[in-house]
Amino acid sequence: MALVTGPLLSLDARGQVAGSIVFSNWKGRAYVRQLVTPSNPKSAGQTSNRAMFKFLSQAWAGLSAAEQATWEALAAATTISPFNAYQSFNMAEWTQFVTPFKDPAASGETIPVMGALTLTGGVRQAEISQVITTANDIWGMLIARSDATFGGDPTKTQIVAAVEYPGASPITYVDTPLAPDTYFYRTAGFTGDGQLTAWVTEGSVVVT
Repeated sequence: MALVTGPLLSLDARGQVAGSIVFSNWKGRAYVRQLVTPSNPKSAGQTSNRAMFKFLSQAWAGLSAAEQATWEALAAATTISPFNAYQSFNMAEWTQFVTPFKDPAASGETIPVMGALTLTGGVRQAEISQVITTANDIWGMLIARSDATFGGDPTKTQIVAAVEYPGASPITYVDTPLAPDTYFYRTAGFTGDGQLTAWVTEGSVVVT
């Protein structure tokens, strides 16, 4: 993406040209970029990124005023809002499969103790219920899905959801829509300073 001044002899050019470039405006700054159409918008990588983006968007409102304020310096350095600084920083971390931070300098939190994982199959869906034995500093939980046994720890592209801890055990999530099949799931909790627990032993469920 390139920032521009007076694109196309206009102070506010918007839209695409010849199906190849796009002019637009973001937070008062005009820019131009290449028009990109994903070849598969529902790929595993896209699903994983959308899961984390959704988590971050929803979790921001639950951060304390002090936690939100920690993003102001990074926001000022890049001339964006604290929310966008938080999103940008954490999505960049996510590309390396690092779970998110409430505060960019956070450290020293205690990981939770994960309990039993229960899976319930239904029509086009699977319900995941994860017991949190000891919450400690849990912020959320990753959910990984596979159509075969994992054979090791899940990869980033197997993440289908990131769910915020609701304040009490268990954490539940309904994975839908799914085609009829047998699916395998694993979960892991994470803290607000980027720490991830060990992955819970996988379970399987039949979806009809």
